[in-house]
Amino acid sequence: MDWQMMTLVGEDRLGIVSRVTDALYQGGCSLGETSMMRLGGNFTIMMMVSAGDQPLETLIARVADELQLQVHIDPIRGELHQHRVPNFQVRVVGADRAGIVAGVTGALAESGFNVLELESDVAGSAEQPVYIMTIQGYSEETLERLQSALDGLGGEEIELNISPIETLIG
Repeated sequence: MDWQMMTLVGEDRLGIVSRVTDALYQGGCSLGETSMMRLGGNFTIMMMVSAGDQPLETLIARVADELQLQVHIDPIRGELHQHRVPNFQVRVVGADRAGIVAGVTGALAESGFNVLELESDVAGSAEQPVYIMTIQGYSEETLERLQSALDGLGGEEIELNISPIETLIG
């Protein structure tokens, strides 16, 4: 199956998911993995789509235009059911400042931690913003080695926690 990665971004409004997926269904498309979320008042969609011989741009054009969504489509080499299951979760909470993501992910990468998912949010107030980040990933290193890689990044204003993810399959 030939897959394309389609991303859509636009102002969050009622019915985006329904209208986009219906247009794809009516066009005979198959959907693979998707990620959809609201970010800063915008709604973002990333989805693997197989449209067969039909031009995906044409199938989604009317809905994207009506909902004022920006569309980007790339051919990808996609495979389903090939997931690496995360075995560690990192949670970061603290005073918002530039460089938190780069510092934490850089330290994790140097210790062999592969980021599989990252979500972040800014809470608190405009005067005292609080950055919250959750990372799930995979590493063959020990919890102690990963914790050591993060030591020194926290300080008084940021709390970093790493914990194993217990996965029960079957």
